[in-house]
Amino acid sequence: MKVILLSDQRHLGKRGETVEVKPGFGRNYLLPQGLALEATPANQKQFEQRRNKIEAAHAKERDAAEAIKAKLEGLRLEIPKRVGEKDTLYGSVTAGDVAAALEAKGFVIDRRRLDLEGGIKTLGDHPVRIDLHPEVLAEVTVAVTREE
Repeated sequence: MKVILLSDQRHLGKRGETVEVKPGFGRNYLLPQGLALEATPANQKQFEQRRNKIEAAHAKERDAAEAIKAKLEGLRLEIPKRVGEKDTLYGSVTAGDVAAALEAKGFVIDRRRLDLEGGIKTLGDHPVRIDLHPEVLAEVTVAVTREE
């Protein structure tokens, strides 16, 4: 099934590209979510007419993400966790823990946008990437400390 992407998709392509996807993925996910249009001649003509409007909306979203990134840069989050005798964590720091710490600082960010690179299982400082927009990535430092 050929579709026209209405927004950047990490593993498929950029906005405006016509890509081939499996029929179920297109019919059950991309089309209902409004992420793509079926690549018919009428839809291609309609997309070209709406392209400027769509690009303006994406530029506005990117600018908002850049503003949030400017506030997040250099932010250090402390997350206290229980540790054993040899400084090993009971469990690990999850994306939900980091999202809760960000919310306490005033940033509401979905935990699915956080990239912990395999999880945080040790004490110390760890970089965490945040996908604010397909073109904007922010990085914060998470300091895992011993809970008293």
